[in-house]
Amino acid sequence: MSGPLKDKVALVAGATRGAGRGVAVELGAAGATVYVTGRSTRERRSEYDRPETIEDTADLVTAAGGHGIAVAADHLDASAVRALVERVDAEQGRLDVLVNDIWGGEKLFEWDTPVWEHDLADGLRLLRLGVETHAITNHFALPLLLRHPGGLVVEMTDGTADYNRDTYRVNLFYDLAKASVLRMAFALGHELGPRGATAVALTPGWLRSELMLDLYGVREDNWRDALAREPHFAISETPRYVGRAVAALAADPDVARFNGQSLSSGALAEVYGFTDLDGSRPDGWRYLVEVQDAGKPADVTGYR
Repeated sequence: MSGPLKDKVALVAGATRGAGRGVAVELGAAGATVYVTGRSTRERRSEYDRPETIEDTADLVTAAGGHGIAVAADHLDASAVRALVERVDAEQGRLDVLVNDIWGGEKLFEWDTPVWEHDLADGLRLLRLGVETHAITNHFALPLLLRHPGGLVVEMTDGTADYNRDTYRVNLFYDLAKASVLRMAFALGHELGPRGATAVALTPGWLRSELMLDLYGVREDNWRDALAREPHFAISETPRYVGRAVAALAADPDVARFNGQSLSSGALAEVYGFTDLDGSRPDGWRYLVEVQDAGKPADVTGYR
């Protein structure tokens, strides 16, 4: 393995698909050893009942130039997370990058539904999957990450702190989950910074995940066909774009300047100079505020 992260060990929690898979692959492309976790394996699918598996992600990491290691884990199970971290310690003796991308809530939220009408069990499970999993993983993984100076924790969320502060996101449960992760990164910044590590919150823009492509009935190679149905989809980005953001942060010796902050893939592309796979630099959150939410017709000129 070669690259700026060739001696680094990463754990991407929630790497079966979407942003987690994109992050894992780009860390691998930078040379890292990457443990990828999730509940969907080649032997057993989660309730998502989708074809993507953690083994597939690990293979992609290795093909990209790193070393991918798949570990099945339910991050609501404290004993499973403890065992996962103990395995990383036993095999590597260190952890340099922790990415908390655990989510699993797509089938649990109801759009624009007030809390008294929303299914309570689904809403509470969404909070457990989207927030409690992150706290459990941090509890067990951070002592290992702090063993060597310069560690990085990335809390993946949806929306920047500025955008989510002023915008109602889907419903109470979804809004609370994403805001909690943003605040978690802020709190971790206070706990990790004095101990030589860095914590940030990071959001992709409009992600062309496997689920989103399926929703529009397109593939990555013909995704622009979806613009006839949703013109604003032109600002979308691949999961590898936010993956490159994480890889850039992990390789930055001055990453501590971002400690406790809320970041986005588009904004970091301007800082570090990376691009999406097609060579563009979509700035999804600026576009959302200035064009889509403003009610203007779709026009990505100057935004990608």
